Amino acid sequence: MNQTRLGYLYGFGAYLIWGFFPIYLKLLRPAGPVEILAHRIVWSVVFVALVLAALRNIGFLRALARRPRALAGITAAAALIAVNWGTYIYGVNSDRVVETALGYFINPLVIVLIGVFLLHERLRPAQWVALGIGGVAVAVLTVDYGRLPYLALTLAFSFAGYGLVKKRLGLPAAEGLFVESAVLALPALGYLAWLTRQGTSTFGHVSVGHTLLLVLAGAVTAIPLLLFAGAANRLPLSTLGMLQYVGPILQLGCGVLIYHEPMPPARLAGFALVWLALVVFTTDAVRQARRTRATARAAAAAPAPVG
Repeated sequence: MNQTRLGYLYGFGAYLIWGFFPIYLKLLRPAGPVEILAHRIVWSVVFVALVLAALRNIGFLRALARRPRALAGITAAAALIAVNWGTYIYGVNSDRVVETALGYFINPLVIVLIGVFLLHERLRPAQWVALGIGGVAVAVLTVDYGRLPYLALTLAFSFAGYGLVKKRLGLPAAEGLFVESAVLALPALGYLAWLTRQGTSTFGHVSVGHTLLLVLAGAVTAIPLLLFAGAANRLPLSTLGMLQYVGPILQLGCGVLIYHEPMPPARLAGFALVWLALVVFTTDAVRQARRTRATARAAAAAPAPVG
């Protein structure tokens, strides 16, 4: 199969799973958000360990153990993704799927913001316009909610920070997820043991189906990440950037159409401003990618200097 087509299949597969993830999380009730998070961490370790064993790729741990700075980075990434997962689970199971979708809509704008303030990057005018529109959108949504949309902002900033740390670490998807989950596994197991001792654990006490769903949370966590890694290796960054909107669009659809969460006019106006910001941002990114490719082709076609 053509590698680009395979990249699209991997990308759509990843974002389809992420897009319909609220439905899966709703099925895990009556387990609480922290219990679900703990199971997600523990079973992710188990699932990815089986994948790595099948690929006979356990040796990377020895090399990683000799890189203390990388281990510190992995710990930071683990903390950020735990905050992101926990916030998302809480948001979905407290009937705020629409607000969680907003978090992933504004995530690209937050990444640009981090680039400005932490990496001292210079923005193009269109990127400043997109950030300005995004800021107005957050203000409109703050008025609508009567508070800052803190769930959305926590999701956006934690995932953007996670992406920044992961980019600097440069670990492959499976290996990175395994080590991050392993860092979190001990406190997660401790929490699950405490729930069991208190007699408040839902694992094995609701139904066979519920127990299986908690176990499968590891696979449902790892598979889209592995698919995303496969897409990232085969598709241009601009294409991947446009695909990322599939997930929050589906999540928004789940919140409004399936769970009938309210979407009053002011909230719809706030979302419309976010979408306008994303149109400006994405259009600029596509144009810049085309300019970069054209410059690279021109440089490759230019005759070599003589002498």
